[in-house]
Amino acid sequence: MTMAAPNPTPADRSTPGPLRVLLEDGKLDPEHDPKLSLDQLVQLYEHLVLTRVTDERLVTLQRQGRIGFHIGSLGEEAAIIGSAYAMREQDYIFPCYREFGAALMRGMPYQRYIDNMFGNANDPVRGRQMPDHYTCRAAKFGSVSSPIGTQITQAMGFAWAARIQKQDLVCLSYFGDGSTSSNEFHNGLNFAGVFKAPVVFFCRNNGWAISVPVERQTASRTIAEKGIAYGVPAVRVDGNDLFAVIAVTRDAVARAAAGQGPTLIEAMTYRMGGHSTSDDPTRYRPQTELEPWVSRDPLERVRAHLEQRGRWSPAQEEALRTRIDAQFKEAVAQAETTPPPALDTLFDEVYGTLPWHLEEQKRELLAGPRAPKAH
Repeated sequence: MTMAAPNPTPADRSTPGPLRVLLEDGKLDPEHDPKLSLDQLVQLYEHLVLTRVTDERLVTLQRQGRIGFHIGSLGEEAAIIGSAYAMREQDYIFPCYREFGAALMRGMPYQRYIDNMFGNANDPVRGRQMPDHYTCRAAKFGSVSSPIGTQITQAMGFAWAARIQKQDLVCLSYFGDGSTSSNEFHNGLNFAGVFKAPVVFFCRNNGWAISVPVERQTASRTIAEKGIAYGVPAVRVDGNDLFAVIAVTRDAVARAAAGQGPTLIEAMTYRMGGHSTSDDPTRYRPQTELEPWVSRDPLERVRAHLEQRGRWSPAQEEALRTRIDAQFKEAVAQAETTPPPALDTLFDEVYGTLPWHLEEQKRELLAGPRAPKAH
């Protein structure tokens, strides 16, 4: 595939390099069509909307002071949902921090995700991490951690262990364009390339690493071409094209499962919101750069395709959003009335057998004075 330099507009980013399946007229390129049934596509669209609506509501909660922090995926939903959908049931995902939509689609209970935003007693990580730093073993979804790129080597190591044990298992690691400047990117791709580890490296190139634009991140024409140095096949894809993302990720999973090693996917998308609720993108990004991407909104593109095929209507859209809104409100009401984690859980699930010095600290903590509630 011919590679082109990254540019700040969707038109420049989509030709001639990145693969596209959903064409301008709403039809699909038959050569790369992932052959989804209409029922499957409706289900995927509903997950896209669930992710978007939840995202918007959580930003509102943070602005109201009811939660402390949120990292959204506005504009990047197709890259996240499409790639997660292409993974097999037995495969594992090692997330960055924007992929809550993938966790929900893979089976993380909606209530547990909202509990994580409040850090209550039902939070899967027991309030020990920031909001949006979640995990779900049942969904085969690893734990989010803040340091840049750590999930890259974690996914590679997990995949390599699976290969040693002769398990039919592939790992996918999400990361942003900023993580390609990390040591973990080099270590993960180099090891996986040498030892043919069954891992998919999925870069969401959304144009910005917080306030650092991608052109200040690398002098390479593309992120994908970085795979060449490690002997890792790479592909660029329109990250706002759900169908294209599914197609290339399926191919990468099939290669890995067949023992052919890793693939680097560069999904060209755009972060339409801030890096997080602590970020103000208007301080470093002109509004004119955002405007062209509005017409490339991944949800709008899928909905238009469904409407063209007679499978979606404004009434269905309204009913879906009403149902999601009710689900969100119910989950928040339950999360807000759930007490915080018990103090002694601070020591749980740290060691298989708690060592003597932590047993001692635990006794001292539980017997000691408590800080006032307003502390």
